[in-house]
Amino acid sequence: MALSVREYRARIKSTESMKKITRAMELIAASRIIKAQQRAQAAAPYARELTRAVSAVATFSNVDHALTTEPENPKKAAVLVVTSDRGLAGAYSSSVIKEAERLVEKLKGEGKDVDLYASGRKAEAYFKFRQRTVVQSWTGFSDQPTYDVAAEIGATLIEAFLAETDEEKTAVDEVHVVYTRFRSMLSQEPTAVRLLPLEVVEGTEPPEEGDLLPLYEFEPSPSEVLDSLLPRYVQSRIFFALLQAAASELAARQKAMKSATDNADELIKKYTRIANQARQAGITQEISEIVGGVNALADANAGSE
Repeated sequence: MALSVREYRARIKSTESMKKITRAMELIAASRIIKAQQRAQAAAPYARELTRAVSAVATFSNVDHALTTEPENPKKAAVLVVTSDRGLAGAYSSSVIKEAERLVEKLKGEGKDVDLYASGRKAEAYFKFRQRTVVQSWTGFSDQPTYDVAAEIGATLIEAFLAETDEEKTAVDEVHVVYTRFRSMLSQEPTAVRLLPLEVVEGTEPPEEGDLLPLYEFEPSPSEVLDSLLPRYVQSRIFFALLQAAASELAARQKAMKSATDNADELIKKYTRIANQARQAGITQEISEIVGGVNALADANAGSE
């Protein structure tokens, strides 16, 4: 049944209101992306120098550290899934959850049990809805992460990794992180990386000619230096993942809100066109009725004569 002109105008008005909301959210996300990129760039020098320090200790000492020792027969792995706290970001959270599910299936195929850790309400709700146990979750900061949160997550994962073997509920042999890497405003890539046992990852920029690691003397001892450096290195990698995920979330939200705004424009045009057609059809119908009435009246007068 065709709607009346009044109903179409009401739909146009509600769509215009929705368009204002999506446009505002698009602009907010765009402004926050710049800040997120600046934060990631500001954290890069610290992460780079910390990587160099860890590389130096690993290169110039023969110490076997618990965080770098490969287990002989790994039986359990922990997976940290980094998603958003809020929706309206397109397929951002679903994409990283799909990547996490692929990793979980791979680990289970290797005969490993999996403990799930969640960062962001979307991951927490996803696993809760499917009645899957989440060991611990962190929420409320997905678009503006802080180093304190990264340190807390890192400490929790390190504690689970270093737990005694008889603590079957918490001890894990591997730690993986699944997050979304920010490539550009148009490209965000779900990524899974193994965090522990620790593999030192050098920066993406190639070293300049003559840029060699200096010789180090460790005080008080290489093992104690590693005890201090490696947890900070793990925390810095988690913080990097959170910053990348935050920028990706904001980029995905801006893209989704721009698409919603464009769709609202098209919907308004469509409703306006249909409303005009309905109005014109109504006018035509009224004219036809008037003309028909006049003709009928004329015929009646002619018959009476």
